[in-house]
Amino acid sequence: PQTAKIVSSPRVFMDARSGEIAGLKSAATHGKGTPSPTDQCHDITVYSEIGLAAGACSGNGILLDISDPANPKRVDAVNDPNYSYWHSAAFSNDGKKVVYTDEWGGGLGARCRANDPNVWGADAIFNLKDRKLSFAGYYKMPAAQADSENCVAHNGSLVPVPGRDIKVQAWYQGGISVMDFTDAAHPVEIAYFDRGPIDPNMLVLGGSWSAYWYNGKIY
Repeated sequence: PQTAKIVSSPRVFMDARSGEIAGLKSAATHGKGTPSPTDQCHDITVYSEIGLAAGACSGNGILLDISDPANPKRVDAVNDPNYSYWHSAAFSNDGKKVVYTDEWGGGLGARCRANDPNVWGADAIFNLKDRKLSFAGYYKMPAAQADSENCVAHNGSLVPVPGRDIKVQAWYQGGISVMDFTDAAHPVEIAYFDRGPIDPNMLVLGGSWSAYWYNGKIY
């Protein structure tokens, strides 16, 4: 480990035409005010077997060709006016779909109320073909939460069921929700756990930060 070093610093957000380093821009129409340049990734998920990585990068979702690991290249980027902060990314088991989460407001706010749009702080599911992403549908946990419960899409993991695409995901005080996105355009909840608010009278930051399947259990 002591001999580890940086071998390259690729400009994966660069606009090839203008040379602008932060060449991608957020399309967010809420949460951040005016669109801001994309200059960092929150999470990057690598799928080594297919030579791709998916990055959730503040204002955009990106797809990287990592067939040459030391020299990754951006092969696609997606945007969404409903997304405030691209937080994490997950491939389906077969590598034909990517799920990006939107951590609206950094997870601090109550964004799962009955009057909140069901596309804010949600999941966006994209089909992946020929190294290009195409939008398929949204998923947001269906149970409305109270004003005192911070709730937004956060960390999750795949549940390995042959022939199906299933993901378990945390929603802070919204608990956890298990989503079947086999039909990418019509994802559905198939299981959930909701413990209720930490304090029903005031907003206290807390809840499930992550949810990981392992050997038949969810942690």
